[in-house]
Amino acid sequence: MTYKNILSAAVLSAGLAASIAMPAAAEEKTDFQIAWSIYVGWMPWGYLGESGIMDKWADEYGITVEIVQFNDYVESINQYTAGAFDGVSATNMDTLSIPSGSGVDTTALIVGDYSNGNDAVILKGEGTLEDLAGKSVNLVELSVSHYLLARGLDSVGLSEPDLDGVVNTSDADMIAAYATNDVEALVTWNPLVSEIVTNNPDANVLFDSSMIPGEILDLMVVNTETLADNPAFGKAVAGAWYEVMSLMAAGDEDVLTAMAEASGTDLEGFKAQLAATEMFFDPAAAVAQASSPELPTTMTTIAEFLYDKGILGEGAPSADFIGIEYPDGTITGEAGNVKLRFDATYMQMAADGAL
Repeated sequence: MTYKNILSAAVLSAGLAASIAMPAAAEEKTDFQIAWSIYVGWMPWGYLGESGIMDKWADEYGITVEIVQFNDYVESINQYTAGAFDGVSATNMDTLSIPSGSGVDTTALIVGDYSNGNDAVILKGEGTLEDLAGKSVNLVELSVSHYLLARGLDSVGLSEPDLDGVVNTSDADMIAAYATNDVEALVTWNPLVSEIVTNNPDANVLFDSSMIPGEILDLMVVNTETLADNPAFGKAVAGAWYEVMSLMAAGDEDVLTAMAEASGTDLEGFKAQLAATEMFFDPAAAVAQASSPELPTTMTTIAEFLYDKGILGEGAPSADFIGIEYPDGTITGEAGNVKLRFDATYMQMAADGAL
């Protein structure tokens, strides 16, 4: 779920807030911008922008919300972190490592889905996870792909030092890379997984995100201060999102086809990707996910991975450096440094019909 050399994100997460630009001080305002990039679980953002649904909800609350598509996922998060956007579509891991790690207090406004097979470790030819030992693996370094590989290796008693190494590869180059003789294995996500598996009979999926359900969450995250000062922003975004969710849940093929075409596939291809995605069409299900007793454990595991890779904020002394707050008020990590918040308020409003 990234469109740029992730090493740039590591640099930014080590000091973006201090060295590039701090987000403007939050205040009451009427004009907002959110950024998104192409991934099956985020295609509704493009649709609600193009369809006018976002405009309808924004008008109801007397504001404007512009939805901007990025072809470069990490750059969209960098721009949000620098204060150019009020929100961005991002995974839980990338939110923790980039904006939160840079000191930008960020709230998960919408928990949209979790990857349930969309992210995969693929070997060229026959073999198992154990056969990755001694091989190089192409992936977007320090991304959720890297995390998935670590979880897969751990499941069979291996770790990254058992590999020949990882080769940092942009998602834009992944399909071409697979076709080269040098590539033995790779880790990526849909729609790239589907394209590689469909077009290459030797593509062997060894491990995918369905084996770690609920760990790779796809979110819409927003600046915490901006949300606090502008509840109309949260209400309009949540209202628009769940209107589209209701259309998708009803199987509206016009809506699904529009999303499919925008993501570069057809209706059947998009449905296949949705089948590997646990979408929370019902806001009550999203609230349940945000409030899940397993989420703190997942986020602690992710924080440990990020700390091990050196991208949990500049000078992080431990994996507990960043505090993460959950809907019931509990905190993992440093309570005095909470920079990521799972807030079910607006999802609950949608569930209650209060938007």
